[in-house]
Amino acid sequence: MKPSAALKPKLKSARKPPARRLSPTEKARVQAIFDRFAATTAHPKTELEYKNPYTLITAVALSAQATDVSVNKACRPLFATVDTPQKMLALGEDGLIQHIKSIGLYRTKARNVMATARILVEQYGGEVPLNREALQTLPGVGRKTASVVLNELVIEPAIAVDTHVFRVAHRLKLSKGKTPDQVEHDLMAVVPPPYLTRAHHWLILHGRYVCVARRPRCETCLIADLCPSRELFVGQ
Repeated sequence: MKPSAALKPKLKSARKPPARRLSPTEKARVQAIFDRFAATTAHPKTELEYKNPYTLITAVALSAQATDVSVNKACRPLFATVDTPQKMLALGEDGLIQHIKSIGLYRTKARNVMATARILVEQYGGEVPLNREALQTLPGVGRKTASVVLNELVIEPAIAVDTHVFRVAHRLKLSKGKTPDQVEHDLMAVVPPPYLTRAHHWLILHGRYVCVARRPRCETCLIADLCPSRELFVGQ
């Protein structure tokens, strides 16, 4: 006996929250923020060192819960000779570990890097598939890593939300999101379109060097007068 339609459970469809809308005053403030970033650093780039899409995705995957400085230090000699998935497979997991053992979670990361290299060789002819869906199927490559790669290579405007971007977005009142995905959704809606491919870099660098976690350097901040949170920190 089939249950009646009235007795069937209603499934909630997964919907994104509505895009945030700005008042004219807020829109002008946000425009001014990114205008100043652009005037100061017109072409921001990742601080991770890479030679091609393969070394970029490898470096970004290794940078999870690690600093760019530590990843660059480990990968500089590695990428000097290992810059393709074929060469990575030839190096082997033990050989890779010798290069990256100074990076946190290096054993798990080494397994993921080797698994990714194998997939790239066997399924993609040794090339990195430069689309989000394919990238996110690779071991150790989540949405954030895919966003960094696609944005850095100017393939798709994306804002990868790490702890720095999350913090700056909240202090600037660009988002009230409680998760990285929610903050990303808000930022993609409020950042002026011409700046979408560069916003990730500006926000992460601003959070890394100026709007730091404990004591933001408001006295040297180029957008301090546009920041609603400034009064919380001035005089500390």
